Amino acid sequence: MPDVRNCRRCGRMYNYLGGPPICIDCKNADEEVFKKIKAYLYEFPGATLSQVALDCDVSVEKIKMFLREGRLEITDGANIILECEKCGKSIKTGRFCTECQSQLQHDISGTVGKPEKEEKKPGVGMRYLNKNFQ
Repeated sequence: MPDVRNCRRCGRMYNYLGGPPICIDCKNADEEVFKKIKAYLYEFPGATLSQVALDCDVSVEKIKMFLREGRLEITDGANIILECEKCGKSIKTGRFCTECQSQLQHDISGTVGKPEKEEKKPGVGMRYLNKNFQ
C-alpha cells in the first residue's frame, strides 16, 4: 500500500518513498540549487557562506542543509561554524563528529544484536515435487 503524504515544503500530496519528507518536484528543485552551488564552488573554491548565498541567490539555511547532508564540506580557515549535534564540537560536514558517530554506531550495533543462524533441518525448505509435471 502506498504511503501518501503532504510535502513539508509545498503542501502537495505525493507518494513517499523514503528520505526527506518532500515531493519529487521539491527534491528536483533542491538538486538544481545544489548543482548551482557546486558549479559556483568549482569556479570560486574557498568562497565564504555569505558569498555563496548572495551570488547563487540561495538561503544560508539551504547551504547548511547541504552541509548537514554531507554534500558540501567546510574548508580550513572558513568563517562557517558547523557543530556536532551531540557534543557541540566543530565539524566540517555532516551531523556528528567522528567520535560521536563512532559511539552512535557502536550503540546501535549493540542494541540491534546479531541474527542467530538458523539450523538446517532435514526436509524443511523447498523442493521439487513432481518431476513429470507437464
